[in-house]
Amino acid sequence: MNHVTQPPTPDKDLELMDTQEEEVAEEGGGDGGGGDGRDGGGGGVVVTEGGEEQMNGDTHTQEVSSSTTLHDHDSEMDEDDARSEAKFWFPVKEFSKLKDTMLSSPCYVRNLPWKIMVMPRTSQSQDRQPQRSLGFFLQCNGESESTSWSCNAAAELRLLSVREGQEPFTRKIQHLFYSKENDWGFSHFMGWNDVLDPEKGYIKDDTITLEVWVSADAPHGVSWDSKKHTGYVGLKNQGATCYMNSLLQVLYFTSQLRMAVYKMPTESDDSTKSVALALQRVFHELQTCDRPVGTKKLTKSFGWETLDSFMQHDAQEFLRVLLDKLETKMKGTCVEGVIPRLFEGKTVSYFKCKHVDYTSSRTETFYDIQLNIKGKKDIYESFKDYISVETLEGDNKYDAGEHGLQEAEKGVIFQSFPPVLHLHLMRFQYDPITDSNVKINDRYEFPEKLNMDHFLQKADSTPATYVLHAVLVHSGDNHGGHYVVFINPKGDGKWCKFDDDVVSKCSRIEAIHNNFGGHEDDLTLTVKHCTNAYMLVYIRESSLRTVLQEVTEDDIPQELIDRLQEEKRIEMIRRKERNEAHLYMNVQVILEDSFSGHQGNDLYDPDKANYRIFRVKKCATLQDFLEQVAESLKYPVEQIRPWPLNLRTNQTNRPTLLDLETDLHKPLSEISDNSNPWTVFIETVPPDSGLKSLTAFDKDSDVLLFFKYYDPRHKRLHYCGHHYMHISFNVQELVPLLNERAGLPQGTELALFEEIKPNLVEQLADLDRPLEKVLDELMDGDIIVFQREDLLDDPSLELPSCRDYFRDLFFRVEVTFCDKTVPLDPGFVMELSQRMNYDQMARAVAQRLDTDPYLLQFFKSQSYRDVPGNAVRCTYEGTLKDMLVCMKPRHPKKIYYQQLSIRINELENKRQFKCTWLGERMKEEIELVLYPNKNGTVADLLHEARKQVTVSENGSGKLRLVDIASYKISSTLSESIGLDTVSTSGTKSYRIEEIPTEELHIADDEMLIPVAHFHKEIFSTFGIPFLFKVKQGELFSHVRDRIQKRLDVPDKEFEKYRFAIVMMGRPTFFTDDDVVNLQDFKPHTNPTSVPPSKPWLGLEHVNKAPKRSRYNYLEKAIKIYN
Repeated sequence: MNHVTQPPTPDKDLELMDTQEEEVAEEGGGDGGGGDGRDGGGGGVVVTEGGEEQMNGDTHTQEVSSSTTLHDHDSEMDEDDARSEAKFWFPVKEFSKLKDTMLSSPCYVRNLPWKIMVMPRTSQSQDRQPQRSLGFFLQCNGESESTSWSCNAAAELRLLSVREGQEPFTRKIQHLFYSKENDWGFSHFMGWNDVLDPEKGYIKDDTITLEVWVSADAPHGVSWDSKKHTGYVGLKNQGATCYMNSLLQVLYFTSQLRMAVYKMPTESDDSTKSVALALQRVFHELQTCDRPVGTKKLTKSFGWETLDSFMQHDAQEFLRVLLDKLETKMKGTCVEGVIPRLFEGKTVSYFKCKHVDYTSSRTETFYDIQLNIKGKKDIYESFKDYISVETLEGDNKYDAGEHGLQEAEKGVIFQSFPPVLHLHLMRFQYDPITDSNVKINDRYEFPEKLNMDHFLQKADSTPATYVLHAVLVHSGDNHGGHYVVFINPKGDGKWCKFDDDVVSKCSRIEAIHNNFGGHEDDLTLTVKHCTNAYMLVYIRESSLRTVLQEVTEDDIPQELIDRLQEEKRIEMIRRKERNEAHLYMNVQVILEDSFSGHQGNDLYDPDKANYRIFRVKKCATLQDFLEQVAESLKYPVEQIRPWPLNLRTNQTNRPTLLDLETDLHKPLSEISDNSNPWTVFIETVPPDSGLKSLTAFDKDSDVLLFFKYYDPRHKRLHYCGHHYMHISFNVQELVPLLNERAGLPQGTELALFEEIKPNLVEQLADLDRPLEKVLDELMDGDIIVFQREDLLDDPSLELPSCRDYFRDLFFRVEVTFCDKTVPLDPGFVMELSQRMNYDQMARAVAQRLDTDPYLLQFFKSQSYRDVPGNAVRCTYEGTLKDMLVCMKPRHPKKIYYQQLSIRINELENKRQFKCTWLGERMKEEIELVLYPNKNGTVADLLHEARKQVTVSENGSGKLRLVDIASYKISSTLSESIGLDTVSTSGTKSYRIEEIPTEELHIADDEMLIPVAHFHKEIFSTFGIPFLFKVKQGELFSHVRDRIQKRLDVPDKEFEKYRFAIVMMGRPTFFTDDDVVNLQDFKPHTNPTSVPPSKPWLGLEHVNKAPKRSRYNYLEKAIKIYN
């Protein structure tokens, strides 16, 4: 807690606010907490040194009437509860007797009640003497019980003077008011004695008058009706789409563009992928809806994922991409060319020679203009800078063709300006010191009316006078922030603020002057504001009526209206279904034809079954459900019978009995045990049986059996229907029925098995005994598998018995094989046995790929990642199951492969070595992948390289290996060096090249020196480095000529090259008169350099390779994919 000896007065410094906890206890007031105004706790910022006081305790308060008025500079706004600012005051009578907190009557701003809060405060001074002060606060929405609201506001708290002509004592605050900090102000606004002192002039007849002027943004989290207060609605923020919302509002209020978007033909477009249709939908809803409009369908049409909506992007970049996409979509339609007609201007770039009659110019188009604001006062200064003339002289002369290099003037002039002028203020610029983009918050002014005539090459037929239509504002820094936009919708000077879903009226000052940026003049803080204009939209005065023409419902094609209304109708139905989903359940009905063709356990595969889905109310009875199913299947109710499918304790899924007598009138939720979905097998009368109803089923003596026939020759199962059987009948009685259903001759001897669970099938013995004796734990839904008995032990069959078949099935697994060399390869799926060894798997995959199994290499999938892991050796002794141990549960099992040019058993004795090959003309490097022996030498590597590269006809035919780091050659590796000592990881790379004939023999007075390219700084190396032979005492002009010939660089370009010897990080530049001293190129020992520093010859010139654009590492470029 900070204390001062005396309470603050108009002549003394202001002190920080402290918590009132102890003081309130002494005075019987509230027990609220406080915060330090400087750090903006909870979102509030006290602009002068002051503090916040929360009065949410059991404070004894009195509410007294107060008066209100509008602030002078907002005269164009109506005096209603939704106004953005107001001034009100509160006379406090019998001030000297004030003991408790007092509240004024409310003044409504932005539909929220604002009150003046006043109270006496006592604290200890520095000498521990109690001092009394006047506490003065502004309270917002103090009686609300809601916790979700917030409102940002700035205010002036004033103690009025009773003397005519004397200024009031004023302090300023800025704060984000919300439920936990609903008041903000000063615990020690002025010393108590200073207030009571008549000489100070603030009290008369024991009465003081407190006044507040407050200016508030539209609140969030409360019932703010944007349509009612402004006539417009906002856009919902998806997470970080405020930049997009602001631009969409700007485009929407460019009425001519909106009308063109409506007319784009989208009748045959996919509603989820059409950007044009999605934009039509957003514009139509902005025009017709009363509530904030969503943009999820629009961003989905862009092809964006959810993450894209939580990623901050640059507003101007988004605008360019969107307009470019729209222009492309408009081509070949009735609105082709609308975007260029609205936004396209032209510039002329020129070069004019000073001493010869030569001028070169080129006309270019633009959709927006980027203005440099650093060190500029306003737009006019930026435009003067834009068209300023640059003189090219000295080393920077202009190449004037046949006139050679000439002194010239270089500049840009505007040929025409578009009807809609987008100005991008370059507040984000690259800072080379921090190697990052920084935001420039300097003050930068822009007028409401802009005259551009004197920036034109020649005057247009109509004056180039522009009216400010929109101000896009960014709050924050380079790492993120928030965008809002102020728009003058009709170009008449009546402004509105669009802050995502909240739209509110505002004054010219709020829209324009408050967004100039720079220091806030009327605040005592020394920090710069981070809220300022980032982009401006001006509309040509002569085009205002056309560009901002009113767009009515009649201007929207009826086909589009009908389509959007139909979409809404379907959405309402779906919304209703979602809202009522808890009242319904899904019943999955499966018919007997779905059992045919199934080759696995149980009767069907739940993942591949062709269900008929019925959406029924949970309270519906079984009778209601059966009637619904019967109607759908076109069967009478008496010809169908339900058999719910239940998961048994042994993990099999089998039909079970429903007691229709007792369950028919029970609700489905009870019968299904609240399963959702509930799966039911519906038994029907066979279509050609002629039966009028299903056979009666005795639940006490009958059992429902299902049959499968196993054909060992083809290793296939055939479904043979179901049957009701009395439990006392002998199993042998089934044999004729099974022969008939399998199409086998009567009398064929059969072996019967019971399918108990996966990999457990038991043969039935003693078929002459009753069914209940033969089958253990006899239950409805049991499955009997049968086959010809004579094939049971046939040695020529791979899987002679169904027991063998199910055991093989148990170990079968679907494996996806993906090509390691193809990014995101979907691969192909094979069903293989987990008991396969490496050779069996390789043969199966090779057969699928039509290749030799020894020309394949396999890789395990990395644990919990869809990327290749370790290679599987061809001598691997495990099974396929062992290769799949690290798979994610319920995810496709993957193995990666690559096709080889050498056999896998040879490859495993070799190592992969990646390097580059430098062609004859030194213009490009080609990547090589070589496979030398693991214990080989550099000579072996070069031998492998000769098989893949083409050497020059008249060359030496000999190769060498060099290692390169940072675009510089570090060393040449001897052919005798073992490859096990050569590491291909890290920052080093390796290059193989043919040794030029002249470099085969190096005399004692000659040396091979490394040469590298750099630009300005010696660490800015680039390009292809090379080795070059020099001779002791050789003139450097001769060396220069030989290097030019080697590089094949034109004379004019080579004139700009400078040569330097770089030793220990320092360049020493050569002149043509210098001579070569080989001693300079020998390694230099330096105490801090281990190993010794190797000098190199540097070629200093401009890097003409395309530069990589800089992006914030947290961002990615905006793309609209569809």
